[in-house]
Amino acid sequence: MHEGPRREAHLLVVDDDERIRTLLRSYLVRQGYLATAARDAAHARRLLAGLEFDLIVLDVMMPGEDGISLIRALRQDLSTPILLLTAKGEASDRIAGLEAGADDYLAKPFEPKELVLRIAAILRRQPRAEPGAGLPKMLSLGTVRYDVTRGELWRGTESVRLTSTEAALMRLFAARVGAPISRQKLVEDLGRDRGQAQERAVDVQITRLRRKLEDDPRRPRYLQTVRGEGYMLVAD
Repeated sequence: MHEGPRREAHLLVVDDDERIRTLLRSYLVRQGYLATAARDAAHARRLLAGLEFDLIVLDVMMPGEDGISLIRALRQDLSTPILLLTAKGEASDRIAGLEAGADDYLAKPFEPKELVLRIAAILRRQPRAEPGAGLPKMLSLGTVRYDVTRGELWRGTESVRLTSTEAALMRLFAARVGAPISRQKLVEDLGRDRGQAQERAVDVQITRLRRKLEDDPRRPRYLQTVRGEGYMLVAD
């Protein structure tokens, strides 16, 4: 059964190929989304300056500023989910995109239906923590605090911006503090397809999240790797 888009989510499609851009926009509109198209990074920046979007579909290969460079720039002050479109077999682009702050990727060529399924999964990717009795509303992680109720991360009085996927991971870990969660379970709870490629993608997201949580990300104290079991959040 097809699940309709969340509250007519507004999507931004950024692709320099006019044919693909037009086809994707038309298809997404038929699926019930609001969709706006941009021809390059500069056009996307102008649209983002005046409109709010629920998700960005971004081609990695564009003339001028490429998709990965645009992601890095946007992630300075924007947490909108980003789905990166990459060339088939270009693993380096996928990893670079995830490291820059993309939430997921889809390799070209792809079926439009697959794109819609990925978009729906990302828009659902805000798992609600179900804290048990006694779970604190605020977790202390050294110099960082995580507000479980609001899903917000703070370092002192400064808010630490999280991407959609990073926020989803924090909610998952906060619901099971002190208990390891396998990479496969994280992939499933994030609404992604199973497979080693997606597990590696989660590893990249964990690395990014550690940079925001840990004083020394190379020696994580709070977001730990548990050999043979996965990852575990440990609070003070």
